[in-house]
Amino acid sequence: MKKLTLLAVSLALALIGAAAERTITIGVVAKSQGNPVFQAARVGAQDAAKELSAKHKMNIVIDWRTPNEEDAQKQAEAIEQLVLAGAEGLSVSCSDANKLTDAINRAVDNGVPVATFDSDAPASKRFVTYGVDDIECGKQTMEELAKVMHGKGVVAVLAGNQNAPNLQKRVQGVREVAAKFPGITIRDVYYHKETAQDAAAKVEQVMQANPDVTGWAMIGGWPLFTDNALKWAPGTVQCVSVDALPAQLAYIRSGHVPVLLAQQCYEWGHRTVELLIEKIVEKKNPPAVKEISALIPVTKENLDAFGKNWDKWLPK
Repeated sequence: MKKLTLLAVSLALALIGAAAERTITIGVVAKSQGNPVFQAARVGAQDAAKELSAKHKMNIVIDWRTPNEEDAQKQAEAIEQLVLAGAEGLSVSCSDANKLTDAINRAVDNGVPVATFDSDAPASKRFVTYGVDDIECGKQTMEELAKVMHGKGVVAVLAGNQNAPNLQKRVQGVREVAAKFPGITIRDVYYHKETAQDAAAKVEQVMQANPDVTGWAMIGGWPLFTDNALKWAPGTVQCVSVDALPAQLAYIRSGHVPVLLAQQCYEWGHRTVELLIEKIVEKKNPPAVKEISALIPVTKENLDAFGKNWDKWLPK
């Protein structure tokens, strides 16, 4: 009888232990595998999962399902696959809000909360979005550029994917600030695939066709992810860009770019996982639908200190 009692107690304890080791899967769907900002977001999500697993005494797992290159249809398919696979929450950066809204809504209707980061789907049922204020991002980019151009010159705007709602708003912000400077003319807004090679080729093409361009407002840092993307002599054409990845920092050192505006891309993953776990485990909703993340200006003065962040943010 004693042996049976001990066995029953052991089984009960084992069941309690198993119950305590709940596993929660959070699906993360970023725009593209190769972009270092999304690699940093992935590390942020994984770090948050480790920290929150320890805090809540459970096993939080990140299921990363990001297309190799930007493809909103593949993102929508990944969302559906994650729901079918049993993910309890999703974090998504939307390449095309129109194509992803239905997939997000279906996930939410199936009981899976969705947070967005970097690029939102504002008409969807996502419960929170985390990232910069995109209109303010565009404004800040143009303000910094106008400053180094001394309020005059011809500006080209590099704008990435024309269908991305976050980039559309940044262009709006650039235009609003540029309109305040009578000496500044925007030649055009140039769209391209969001790869470093396509972006660098677009810059070169525009400069060949428009040799009078004296300033670039880059609302994403795509061409600066490669070496030698800016073919002009330092200082002859001014350039202010969003993001401050390791490859981009070299352009500050060379004098080609006086100011980079760093998005907190590690936090894209880290913070959205925190928000999802708060909702799933703690049953807490954020105080506002939009949580703003500030841009960090990076110049020669704080270049080295900022660069040390990438030792933590990029996959080893």
